Amino acid sequence: MAKRSFHPLMALAGGHNAADASLHGAPSRTLIEQTYAMLRSDIVEGRLEPGSKLRIEHLRTQYAVGAGTLREALTRLVSDALVTVEGQRGFRVAPIALQELEDITTLRVHIETDALRQSIRAGDAQWREALAEAYAAISAEEQPIAPHRRRQWELLNVRFHEALLAGHDSPWTVRVLRLLSRHSERYRFCAMGLPGGVRDVHAEHTEIFELAMSGQDARAALALEAHIRATPDLLIRALREGRAFLPGCAPPQLQVKSAASP
Repeated sequence: MAKRSFHPLMALAGGHNAADASLHGAPSRTLIEQTYAMLRSDIVEGRLEPGSKLRIEHLRTQYAVGAGTLREALTRLVSDALVTVEGQRGFRVAPIALQELEDITTLRVHIETDALRQSIRAGDAQWREALAEAYAAISAEEQPIAPHRRRQWELLNVRFHEALLAGHDSPWTVRVLRLLSRHSERYRFCAMGLPGGVRDVHAEHTEIFELAMSGQDARAALALEAHIRATPDLLIRALREGRAFLPGCAPPQLQVKSAASP
């Protein structure tokens, strides 16, 4: 992986920049946020392989930041469950597995579909207007999704899903689903790279949007469930056919066998 670099940093009091502060044991919040975002992106998109050791000295060179900044950023990623810590043995990228994907998917279905039904029932004109804006924004990015615009699409995808649920105010629902979404994104990245994919994500979003806007909460929830389950179903099928594998995992046939076990 090429050495990462950051945008120019704001000067701190006394004429030192954020990098100077990091070297002296007081990393700036701006630099920590940047490092966190870079690490998170590299984990989600597989540039840091699942299960791989995250060596502070190596990462200092790759990301051009101090050890204190890296530890702060990695600690945040531990809270996100994207990184694991092994006592005195340091940090590792959290592994991925079909069993985890199935667990994440089940939780998302239970929480998100119920939240959508409540949102549709409670949603007012302001909610419908915000949802229409979020749908228009993501529609402009996914017909089709351009590989170099994938990061922008991911942001708009989160915005659209949160707009669907915003009719009913539940901050804890949003917090939990954001965590699940961060982990779903790792698997979605694998699925989006599959050759010969036939999934029409825009059509799925359109169906959910139209049902929500027309107040059909039960049908909208069913459409959302199918949408959430599409990624794991696509991955399992590709694994079974030998067209894909999950990085850092067992061979495909073992993954599928394990996923199919009771």
